[in-house]
Amino acid sequence: MVSTPHQRPLQTATHWGAYLPVLDNGRLVEMKSVDFDPDPSKISDGWVDAYSHPARISQPAIRKGFYDKGFQSDTEGRGREPFVSVSWETAEKIVAESLQKVKSDYGNEAIYAGSYGWASAGKFHHAPSQLHRFLNLFGGFTYSVNSYSFASAEVILPHVMGNFFVMLVNVTAWPSIIENTDLFVAFGGLPLKNTQVEFGGHARHVQKNYTAEAARSGVKFISISPIRDDSRQELDAEWLPIVPNTDVALMLGLAHTLIEHDLHQPEFLDKYCVGFDRFEAYLRGDTDQQPKTAEWAAEICGIAAASIRSLAEQMAAKRTMLTVSWSLTRQEHGEHTYWMAITLAAMLGQIGLPGGGVGFGYGSTNGVGNHIGRLRWQNYPVGQNPLSMKSFIPVARISDMLHGPGTEFHYNGRTYTYPEIELIYWAGGNPFHHHQNLNRLIDGWRKPKCTIIHDFFWTAAARYSDIVLPAATMLERNDVSSSPRDCFAVYMDKVLPNFAQARTDYEIFSGIARQLGFEQKFTEDRNESDWIRYLFEQTRERSLAEETQFPEFHEFIRSGKMRVDTPNKPGVLLEPFRIDPVSNPLRTPSGKIELFSEAIDSFGYHDCPGHATWMPPSEWLGKPERDTDMLHMISNQPAPRLHSQLDHGAHSRAHKINGREPVRINPQDANQRGIEDADTVRVYNARGEFLASAVVDANLRVGVVQIATGAWLDPDDPNADKVLCKHGNPNMVTHDRGTSSLAQGPAAMSCLVKVEKYIGTPPPVSAFNPPQFTAGKTP
Repeated sequence: MVSTPHQRPLQTATHWGAYLPVLDNGRLVEMKSVDFDPDPSKISDGWVDAYSHPARISQPAIRKGFYDKGFQSDTEGRGREPFVSVSWETAEKIVAESLQKVKSDYGNEAIYAGSYGWASAGKFHHAPSQLHRFLNLFGGFTYSVNSYSFASAEVILPHVMGNFFVMLVNVTAWPSIIENTDLFVAFGGLPLKNTQVEFGGHARHVQKNYTAEAARSGVKFISISPIRDDSRQELDAEWLPIVPNTDVALMLGLAHTLIEHDLHQPEFLDKYCVGFDRFEAYLRGDTDQQPKTAEWAAEICGIAAASIRSLAEQMAAKRTMLTVSWSLTRQEHGEHTYWMAITLAAMLGQIGLPGGGVGFGYGSTNGVGNHIGRLRWQNYPVGQNPLSMKSFIPVARISDMLHGPGTEFHYNGRTYTYPEIELIYWAGGNPFHHHQNLNRLIDGWRKPKCTIIHDFFWTAAARYSDIVLPAATMLERNDVSSSPRDCFAVYMDKVLPNFAQARTDYEIFSGIARQLGFEQKFTEDRNESDWIRYLFEQTRERSLAEETQFPEFHEFIRSGKMRVDTPNKPGVLLEPFRIDPVSNPLRTPSGKIELFSEAIDSFGYHDCPGHATWMPPSEWLGKPERDTDMLHMISNQPAPRLHSQLDHGAHSRAHKINGREPVRINPQDANQRGIEDADTVRVYNARGEFLASAVVDANLRVGVVQIATGAWLDPDDPNADKVLCKHGNPNMVTHDRGTSSLAQGPAAMSCLVKVEKYIGTPPPVSAFNPPQFTAGKTP
């Protein structure tokens, strides 16, 4: 194992943990876990062959049509034409000229740089932040708000409970649950696979031990999900196999049972909430002549009325924690899943009590519920966007923007207009993974005059771009990994030399800024080491002011890590508010939990009324006119990778079947379609189609198929008007409607498909092969 000059082994960190890279004659052969991680993830095994994989981008490249004709090129060539290799000098010049032309001819609002994605861990080398700093100094850009993970929660929670970030980070800690909770009800399950990761990086995987200790202490788990193994077997969770997208109806049936049997807590509702009377009128059926009884809910959600009544009675009799997974926001009307969970918890009257109330995202990432001292590392300064609040979109409305410039859209009570985008600049993400209805995105992606991307590998986002700049990975740079949901900071050593001509994003933008005349403003005359030291000292100064112990920089580098002390008392969500709601009001208009929101009601949205409401999605198993051959597709997070990161690495490839992404199907549904294990199947609807490998699995509810997201898009025929992905990207078939007019979030989980056995010899997977190259036009 190679050591640093500080006499410690080389180390690095990722979103899925900290590692000690093992080199043999300068070649990476192993990513060894650190000794302080009790449950390390194997995702980093993918780095062993990824660093120099054939899919690695080795030098700047430009789509041939754009190289020859620039802004006059046929943009239909994106994703179809070969590339031309160019020097960094040429690439920097062409990028600078393209940016300047768009700015001069159309204005900065014509530059879209939402650049959504997790990028790689590291506080300085965070690619979207580097991009945003660069473009802010250039005059601004059209940006995006919210996230694909939980956009609808980001918008609804401030109306209902106040600060979203507080609700996200400060959920009740697991030790409080272990000590006090009797019943843990998980809407969306509690999948351990998701907890491998934490945004920004983390050092210790804690969720497996926390949940195991909770089970040993007597906490009863109930997993409400169409997928049995959304909660692992060791928890001995009771499985309620709900019809997808019907959690709100189930919660209403539970709430009605509480009212019916006088099991709710009027004192809590009066003291800590507003608007319960308006919700209660709806619950009883006074406003629509439909009482939301357990029997009514059972017809919708597929769970027996007796089970609903029994669960409601258990909730009322015991210390109960309700949790809602992030995934349940990613469906039509996803805002109301969270709103209804809050309403149900308020009726139980346990919000703010140790081990009781409601939480958001347990089982979604490693840090949720982690009992730690918070380490708030200074972010890389991006400056101010001159177009802030003037030109933006909700993150999942990118295709709407590209297809409909000048059209209006609703968002959080206001009406905005989509700008006309002539240049897309992306760094640190893969929209061809995150976004829905990829055929529509491909069409929209071909509309601007220029697309630029920084990437490590030839992902679909790179293949569909005009200018592709090779970025250095986290193995090729120094940095610091830290997350607000982790107590560790880890120094990230440069482990390997830059691959071929790859540069860090900072180096790339410094060179382009030089071409545009603001290099000094961008760099502030600091190199990588200077910036890392600057961010460290800013963090240290603030921490010392808060009386938090903090090492000197040389001590941090020598040890390679630091840890903030854990407070004695585990955190409890909204405990101060419960103790004294007058002195500790919520950041809502009333200062209380808003079970009815005057603000949202005033927006007049037909798809988001002023209290939690059941509204059937446009695609679900209960749709009256549904083709009975259609199944509900759940496209959730993958186990062997983070999103699409390292899909080409050995660890992710080992989880594929015949090179394709596995799709799980219930035995009854498989038998009806003549499908057996390992068969290649075609999954399709009117929006698109993909091939996958079947896994027949009784852990799924009848009528449901499940496939992980993240398989790299691999068109069978890139020249087709609508492409088939032969690798298994589920976003070929997901719809591109927003959750509602309030949040406009992604709603991929509301998706019906047909599944059939593929007849004939399936086309070979080529997702990890580099594109074709050719010579460019001679000047």
